[in-house]
Amino acid sequence: MTLTQPVYATREMIKRALDITETARANAQIDRLLASCSRSMDGELHRVFYPRIDTLRWDWTNPSSPTPWRLWLDDKELFSITSLTSGGVSITPSSLILYPNDGPPYNRVEIDISTNSSFSLGNTYQNAIIISGMFAGCDLEFFPIGGLVVATNDNVTTITVPNGALVGIGDLLRVESEYLLVTDRGWLYSTQNLQSDMSASSGMVTVAVTDGTDFNVDEVILLNSEKMLIVDIAGNNLTVKRAWDGSVLAAHSSSDIYVSRLLTVGRGAIGSTEASHLIGTAISKWVPPPLINQRCIAEVLSAIEQEQSAYARVVGSGETAIEARGVGLIDLRLQTCTTHGRKNRHRAV
Repeated sequence: MTLTQPVYATREMIKRALDITETARANAQIDRLLASCSRSMDGELHRVFYPRIDTLRWDWTNPSSPTPWRLWLDDKELFSITSLTSGGVSITPSSLILYPNDGPPYNRVEIDISTNSSFSLGNTYQNAIIISGMFAGCDLEFFPIGGLVVATNDNVTTITVPNGALVGIGDLLRVESEYLLVTDRGWLYSTQNLQSDMSASSGMVTVAVTDGTDFNVDEVILLNSEKMLIVDIAGNNLTVKRAWDGSVLAAHSSSDIYVSRLLTVGRGAIGSTEASHLIGTAISKWVPPPLINQRCIAEVLSAIEQEQSAYARVVGSGETAIEARGVGLIDLRLQTCTTHGRKNRHRAV
């Protein structure tokens, strides 16, 4: 499947945790479970962690309530506000107070009662209050990953990054005001060739290149049909793990070296607008809260094993069969609920 919403871990994180080799079947299963486990966590914790640019509506607050100047956002928590209108009347941000004071995320919007502003009815109380902004159930952290290697217009679906090790399938990227969701990756010619022959031996772990500064630790390279993981770089010698990701060990001579830096992306993600970007434009990626990332990885790993055992109480078979208890996962679920869970509000009418 193709991911359509941000997830809380990447395909690469899951495959490294279970040492799953590269197959289309494994990729499709992992992407499906990443999506389902991420959305399940949203529902359980009563909040959505990834950012969304949106315009949402609420009913006019009850004027007979003790606090008619207060609007609870519930699970539509706010990171930043662009505009608010009530009954068709715009209320300036200076007349609004966002709570809690140590946010974001903000769970309510209040009118500053020292001003003349108020929530108004308009033609009907239904959907009378309209808020535009960035919505997220956590504070947002972005990590820089370099600049665009190739300029892009507003309709291409691939971008090139300088370091493939910093990006995974499922990552949410930000380029200026546009957000992009990484859905797949491909290979690019590095413009370099192997400088010394390599035998088909797992002990032959040195890849000689003309310029080692063009490569990065933890990147995957491709020589002919063999993938290799770069674990260290010394000058113009790359130290690698051979036959990486289920590829076949082989001999190489003067081979072209390819790098996995071509990303297939969903443009205009999370409500942003597609745009053209110049070469060198800074790219950053959204980083989920660490505990949410850890929980998502654990949920996907558990789901993969459970699917393989048809959701039986025993995982594996014969002498390798073990009881599928998941005690560690239970503890992790409790931690996330304690740290990130939001109480679900119930209102009387």
